[in-house]
Amino acid sequence: MSESPLLRFDQVGIHLGGREILSPTSFEVARGEFVCVIGPSGCGKTTLLRAAAGFLQPSGGAALRHGKPITGPSREVAFVFQDYGRALLPWRTVAGNISLALEAAGVPAQQRPDRIAKVLDTVGLGAHATKFPAQLSGGMQQRVQIARCLAQEPELMMMDEPFGALDAMTRESLQDEVSRLVRSTGLTVLFVTHDLEEAIYLSDRVIALRANPTADKPSLAAMVEVKIARPRDQLLTKEHPEFLRLRRELYGFLGHH
Repeated sequence: MSESPLLRFDQVGIHLGGREILSPTSFEVARGEFVCVIGPSGCGKTTLLRAAAGFLQPSGGAALRHGKPITGPSREVAFVFQDYGRALLPWRTVAGNISLALEAAGVPAQQRPDRIAKVLDTVGLGAHATKFPAQLSGGMQQRVQIARCLAQEPELMMMDEPFGALDAMTRESLQDEVSRLVRSTGLTVLFVTHDLEEAIYLSDRVIALRANPTADKPSLAAMVEVKIARPRDQLLTKEHPEFLRLRRELYGFLGHH
């Protein structure tokens, strides 16, 4: 028998405040897969991510991890927020912020410094351990948040528009960094973005959602495989015929005409 997918949504529907945010939606995420969720504002992208992380319960259907219902947050699942400024504690150093995840996981104090140093090196912040968040650029602060998630050694990383508040150059370098990290660690990622090119560039598969679902136009607009070799390149990949074809296809699904 093959192993059950790491994450599975089986006809998951979500109502909030009397409104249907997500109509019954089904998909699976396999171990080691990088899946991007894309769609216009208000289509339920973040809501879907929160249900997958166990922060909220579906109104209908089942959200499963390893075939078991997701009943709440888990140490196996890390969450990277867009607002790095609020995600980090300003009175703790970079190392202190990363230590938070280890303290929560019950890692003995004597083991923490090595783990902290290792993840800081992984995200290129080895020299900044004693700095405070306010002394770092936005891109560096987001790297700290990613390092804190890696310190947790999760099997699944949820990322909610993590690069949305960064300038284009920083965003591209972090996209490449996260791609490299995912390849080297075997992490599974569910990544929400409103940026079509970012979704295609990063993912193995793109899930496109539409806002205001109806019976004949459900939330799930499309699910497409991204068959472009890795490692990818910011210039060459975006000129690849398959990249351009997927961009056109998804552009249509998202209701742009």
